[in-house]
Amino acid sequence: MKIGDIVSRNSYNNDIIFKIESFTADKNGKVMAILKGVAFRIIADAYIDDLKSAIVPSNIRSVMIGEKVENKLSNTRAETLNKQKNMCRSLTKGKTTIKSYGMPGKVLQLDGDKDYLNICLDVYSELGIPAAGVAIKESDQHKEVYKLLKKYNPDILVITGHDSMTIKEGNIDDLKNYRNSLNFIKTVKEARRWEPNLDDLVIFAGACQSDYEKIILSGANFASSPGRIMIHALDPVFIVEKIACSRIDTVVPIEEIIKQTVTGVRGIGGCETRGKFRWAMPKFSIENTIEENIKDEEKSS
Repeated sequence: MKIGDIVSRNSYNNDIIFKIESFTADKNGKVMAILKGVAFRIIADAYIDDLKSAIVPSNIRSVMIGEKVENKLSNTRAETLNKQKNMCRSLTKGKTTIKSYGMPGKVLQLDGDKDYLNICLDVYSELGIPAAGVAIKESDQHKEVYKLLKKYNPDILVITGHDSMTIKEGNIDDLKNYRNSLNFIKTVKEARRWEPNLDDLVIFAGACQSDYEKIILSGANFASSPGRIMIHALDPVFIVEKIACSRIDTVVPIEEIIKQTVTGVRGIGGCETRGKFRWAMPKFSIENTIEENIKDEEKSS
């Protein structure tokens, strides 16, 4: 076994596929592997003799997303396009031939997992949502978030990576029993120092089994995980799409947002939030603008 190997755990009936992130040792010096989920945002550990090598297709995206979620993405793309067409018709009332264009909300994603981040950025692009992303270890995100908010000035901030709850070590209300929930909370608080208004900066924070209640109380609009379950790698993306592509004069019902996620109400929770989508007109190109200016000058002369 080496770093980067794809494995599953025999003690859990090999139900989840992980990637070996690093190695450590227990109190007795026995070697353990630190594992990160391939399809879920969970971090775990296991002894080497509990691990089984897993065969993964060359297309890692097919493993990370899965056929069911790919179909969900396809449906989301179609629904978004239809929604924008309907909004356009409503905007123009069918009485003008002037072309309009939409401006979805801008996204900044801080992610503790570079592979997940790249997949998410690809999906944002497929959905037509402008997004920037930075891979930062969860424990360092709070140190960088203010500077990055100032640089990118996003409408929506995603703070995620990997997390897990260690029930065997005590009360679920104790932040010491979560691997990264405290790091997410510190990052949310630092982001709220930049922008305290929940509608001006929309924040999703958390990962698998994160302390949902404390993350929400720290200032996030949306967080995981109310039921302390694993969330899908793309759950933050589905939340972002709903907000980024809903009009600014609309308060998006929380039940609609949660319904759009993969893991549902046990995986994601939050509050009603205004959309970030704006319409503008006319739609133009630099070439057309130059031609129109020339024609105007010819008329005036």
